[in-house]
Amino acid sequence: MAITVTVPKETAPGERRVALVPDGVRALVKAGANVRVERGAGVAATYPDDAYEAAGAAMVNAPLGEAQVVAKVQRPSPAELDAMPSGVVIISLFGTGPEAYLANRQVTALALERVPRITRAQSMDVLSSQATVAGYKAVLVAASESAKLFPMLTTAAGSLIPSKVFVIGAGVAGLQAIATARRLGAVVSAFDVRPAAREQVLSLGATFVAADTITQSAEAAGGYARAQTDDEQARTLAAIAAHVPQVDVIITTAQIPGKPAPRLITKEMVAAMRPGSVIVDLAAETGGNCELTVPGETIEANGVRIVGAVNLPSTVPLHASFMFSKNIVTLLGALIKDGEMRLDPEDEITKAMLIAHNGALK
Repeated sequence: MAITVTVPKETAPGERRVALVPDGVRALVKAGANVRVERGAGVAATYPDDAYEAAGAAMVNAPLGEAQVVAKVQRPSPAELDAMPSGVVIISLFGTGPEAYLANRQVTALALERVPRITRAQSMDVLSSQATVAGYKAVLVAASESAKLFPMLTTAAGSLIPSKVFVIGAGVAGLQAIATARRLGAVVSAFDVRPAAREQVLSLGATFVAADTITQSAEAAGGYARAQTDDEQARTLAAIAAHVPQVDVIITTAQIPGKPAPRLITKEMVAAMRPGSVIVDLAAETGGNCELTVPGETIEANGVRIVGAVNLPSTVPLHASFMFSKNIVTLLGALIKDGEMRLDPEDEITKAMLIAHNGALK
């Protein structure tokens, strides 16, 4: 009997994405799976019910009671877990919240943020796909909050010099932010502690700040930056402090998996910035790269607007869902064999993602 993949409507406040889009449903149905989608699940992401029906999904009102595999964007709530049958496999983002609520519920949970950064799993990497959206949208948010236009303009009323944008953290989100700010005409500089980042920054036409602070050991497994020593952090903060008074916009993207975001912008640095400047903090949900960031809020300090950006991918729900869905379909393609879900706890992808197995926390 073919396995059934269930897509419920997201219940987390402000979440507009959907785990599978109609194209993803079509691919799974073609591969032999049954797909059940809760009515209205894709509406907020601009995917109507009739598009899912045309792709081969069964549209239902209460899909969780008979679910075998549940594909979600955000972690299920306790109420959603209560509605799921024993033995269900849940695939979603689980964030940094406590996992104890999964214990003794006889569910198996795979955390999408734990997809390992290996070649075989690249097309399953939800964090990278959603960071692409976040980096793009962060620049648009900064441009809308800024007191200045981004490009250089020559007008009858005089010439305008381009805005200076400083991107801290040159991972997927940071590189996308650099490229987007450049497209809008800004002069862009960037910083990252990892040696490989410098070449990537320069290839996008930005300048690299404080190259002398880079250390070869700064990159941890999976390409992420490791936590810095006290001495390294002091040199990093000094380099950033020297640069921030010269810029109009700062976009921070620096995060360390499983740990609070590093504090890279102090209140003293904010005080040194020009009034009308903007900081968009993409690390707000994990504590913030800026000392003054308030998650989910935009505040003003010394004339500087600080945006505590939360879940930016959800604000571009169509394309964010499209990429999320491709990641899910690829993952399921690796997990479903001959119409059955076959989880190998020792497989390098499954082992990294597994946070609960049949009620036991990993």
